Amino acid sequence: MEEKKFVQIRKDEYNIKLFVMKMFGKGKVSKVSIEYTPVGERVIVSTHKPGWIIGKRGEKISELTEVLKRRFKMENPHVDIDEIMHPEFDAQLVADDIAVTLERFGAMKYKSASYRVLGRIKNSGALGAELRVSGKLPSDRARSWRFAFGYLKKTGDAAKVVDRAEAVAQTKQGIVGIKVAILAPGIKMCDQITVDKEFMEAVKKNVTFEEVEETFKKVKKKRAAKK
Repeated sequence: MEEKKFVQIRKDEYNIKLFVMKMFGKGKVSKVSIEYTPVGERVIVSTHKPGWIIGKRGEKISELTEVLKRRFKMENPHVDIDEIMHPEFDAQLVADDIAVTLERFGAMKYKSASYRVLGRIKNSGALGAELRVSGKLPSDRARSWRFAFGYLKKTGDAAKVVDRAEAVAQTKQGIVGIKVAILAPGIKMCDQITVDKEFMEAVKKNVTFEEVEETFKKVKKKRAAKK
């Protein structure tokens, strides 16, 4: 019984997230998360357009709250807005942006749309990004086109810090799939090594690898203490 209840709760959460994204339209909401508190449910909507989500005098928030109570049987839902300050580093918003462009101007605009978005991500200072657009774009056979730049980890623990998302565009030529992966600036990789004066001096002394590693750990602790 407990297992069935748990599955039903997760199913309801998934339906709520889909409903909120469809209600505000593609490209407006990045993600929806639900938290349970003693006073009720807290629905957090992450967006780069808070004014659009709130509406005039909060009418859209009120409408969403009523739907959550009536349709999804929430007792006391409270909708909060989490503003995304840098939408160019949010993979879901980027994927939705490309999907909306293809739906509006046609699937043959996939190259210009992808290069435009990739340039915006690069100019904003991202460490790396990858876009994959798949579908019957230039011909009758489905193909996958890749647009990328910079440094992007794909495997191991370091790949967990890469923001990934997918979107689907319904075009006249057919369905086009979009996959986006972005490595935002300021993220520290677990295998990242900074080569500085102290590190180079330790290497020049012809010491063992273990001693170099120990020196690197000491330098890292000193930097952390200064911060």
